[in-house]
Amino acid sequence: MSTRYKTLTSAGVLLLALAAPVVGKADPVKNLGVAGRALTFMENGPNGAAVLGVVYDPSKPASVAEKNAIMGALGGGFSAGAVTLTGKAIEAGDLGGASGVAALYVTGGVNYAAVGAAAKAKHLVTVGSDPACVNSGACVMGVSTDPKVDIIVNRAAAAAVGATFKAAFRMMIHEV
Repeated sequence: MSTRYKTLTSAGVLLLALAAPVVGKADPVKNLGVAGRALTFMENGPNGAAVLGVVYDPSKPASVAEKNAIMGALGGGFSAGAVTLTGKAIEAGDLGGASGVAALYVTGGVNYAAVGAAAKAKHLVTVGSDPACVNSGACVMGVSTDPKVDIIVNRAAAAAVGATFKAAFRMMIHEV
């Protein structure tokens, strides 16, 4: 292999690396840990064993991948503070019939308005990692761990489902 060929190949690889979009890779397991702990800061929030509904859109590969990662992390039980969460996968279109869940984890790409309306009708707290879900009012809480832990709470969405948070928690979050 000639030196010129090696140089051109190295330059090509470098160019591809620089041209690739720089996107932080969200870690669903870390986000889940933060979400679980945040739920324990709710007045009358879940404690002990609780079921987390994981809402996804089967027609969107990214939503399915996030659901799979969350369900994999939940496994037979995921301890986060005073709560041990187990998962129940729920297709976004079937949310009206969902029962037996303490809260909903909303994956990216689902129809946020429809999920938010169904959650409000059932008085369920919704959590997601997409800030658009929180800003739209469909998610009560948004969590992100990349590059640092950030928790956003939508006051109006929280009020609509009857969720109130302890004072100590409200000092650690952003409210919209």
